[in-house]
Formats: sequence, structure tokens, C-alpha cells
Amino acid sequence: MHGFAVPVIILLYINQFKMKRILFLVAFIATAFVQQNFAQENTKTTSSQLLNAYYQLKDNLVKSNAAAATASAAVLVQAINDTDTQILKDDARANLLRDASAIAQSGDIKIQRVKFSTLSDNMFELAKSVKLSTEPVYQQYCPMKKASWLSNDRAIKNPYYGSAMLTCGSVKATL
Repeated sequence: MHGFAVPVIILLYINQFKMKRILFLVAFIATAFVQQNFAQENTKTTSSQLLNAYYQLKDNLVKSNAAAATASAAVLVQAINDTDTQILKDDARANLLRDASAIAQSGDIKIQRVKFSTLSDNMFELAKSVKLSTEPVYQQYCPMKKASWLSNDRAIKNPYYGSAMLTCGSVKATL
């Protein structure tokens, strides 16, 4: 009987060693997978970051600061490029990039405001299809310009005319 117990103990030891190796391997792979996903998620722009970059551009147009609008449009371009394809589909991305890039490349406030109009229309379409914020998003409209924009504040601050017509407009929709 003693002669039979030794091989069984050895077999159990070998199986236990193999099981530890398998568990170690599974744990190692799981850790690597989680770290890779975490790193990828941290490099992606969230929908709220995209919306905040847009709001910053809007605020600089309200202030009639072309240089700051150029800089914030460049930040918006980067946010658009970094946004996950699950949030921002290729056609929507292309439309947003076209206008944001034109604003980033222009130092002329009039051109920036023209491009901001179509950028805002495209951002509104995105906001209708994807929840961009946990906070309300207001679509506001300027009847003089016949153009809309998005805002995180119900109070009207018109990016198309700045201080010349700061409060011209109204809230048309709340998302």
C-alpha cells in the first residue's frame, strides 16, 4: 500500500503545480488585458469632453476673441479625433472636423462665426443621437443670423454677434 501512495502523492503534487501555473497564466493574461483596455479608454475623449471643447469655442466667439477661438477650435479638432467611433461615426466626424479645422485655421472672427454655424448644426445632430452630457444641453437660436448654437446655460450669450447683440436669441430645444 505504501508503494502505491507515493506515486499518487507525486501525481497530486504535479497536478497541483500545473494548476498553479494555469491560474498564474490566466491571472497574467487578465491583468494585461485590463491594463490595455484601461490605457485605451484613457486616451479616448469622452462625449462630455467633446461638448466642453465646443462650449469653450462658443465662449471665445461670444467674447469676439479670434485668437482664443482659433486655439479652442484646435482643442476641439483634437477632441473630435480622439472621440471613440462608437460615439462619433465617420460621417459625423468628417463634418465636425471640416468646420472645426476651418475655424482653427482662420484668424478672422467673421469666417470663424460662419463656420461655427454649420459646426453647431452638426453638433446638435450628434447631441440628438448621443447623450453628450448629464447636464441639459440647450439649443439656442439667433433670428438675426438665422443660426443656432449649443449652450450649457439657459441664458443667451450670442456667439454670432458678441457684445453687439449679446442677448439676441432664444432657447429652441433642451436635450
